[in-house]
Amino acid sequence: MFDEVSPRYDLINDVLTVGNDRLWRIATTRAVAPRPGMRILDLAAGTGTSSAALAAHGAHVTAADFSEGMLAEGRRRHAGDPLVEFVWADATELPFEDDSFDAATISYGLRNVGDPKRALAEMRRVVKPGGRVVVAEFSTPPSAAIRSPYRLYARHCLPRIAGAINRHAAEAYRYLNESIEEWPAQQELAAWMTEAGLERVAYRNLTFGIVALHRGFVPHDRRPEPAKPRAASSEPAEPESEAAASQTAGGVE
Repeated sequence: MFDEVSPRYDLINDVLTVGNDRLWRIATTRAVAPRPGMRILDLAAGTGTSSAALAAHGAHVTAADFSEGMLAEGRRRHAGDPLVEFVWADATELPFEDDSFDAATISYGLRNVGDPKRALAEMRRVVKPGGRVVVAEFSTPPSAAIRSPYRLYARHCLPRIAGAINRHAAEAYRYLNESIEEWPAQQELAAWMTEAGLERVAYRNLTFGIVALHRGFVPHDRRPEPAKPRAASSEPAEPESEAAASQTAGGVE
């Protein structure tokens, strides 16, 4: 399904989010905090747009995805970037040794994994003690005033617009909308991350909670922490600019 939409995948996302996906990428990159010399796993990397944003800070990025079509398009687009390496991977059985990365991130792909809890545990396994795991995912807007019209748009408009851009995309984005509606709210995902053994788990709402940015850290002693995840403030963060995308709410920068 994703192989067929890979050539125009980023364009479709740009149009459907009215450019907000770029602000979300800024916020996610800052939450990962890439630095020169770091090794970062970008899971469900697709065509590598998020990977390139991380590599721009000097980090070496392993862009992993389950879709061969996405990987092929990513390799074509980023052939000249020595800091981005594309690798096929199953998120529930990552082909990497323990403690292989300084950080791991996944954007808008965790809900498409058959066993997302296992994927979180795998991300924790491959990240070094003290490293961070960052999850950007579509979520549940806390306000009904936002939630209701957003769901109408996602159900009825999103597949039609995607299909107009790429005739294969309508069904793919209809499925994506269904997966978003079935996805747990922010606090439950934070609890999953804590259950996976991450500590200091916190989340931040972006664009009124249409997207939530979660972050946790791998404990230095590797033992799961029973602490209750820390929720975002009652007022969700709404990035209107690059500067706004970097503001902290709920402990995630």
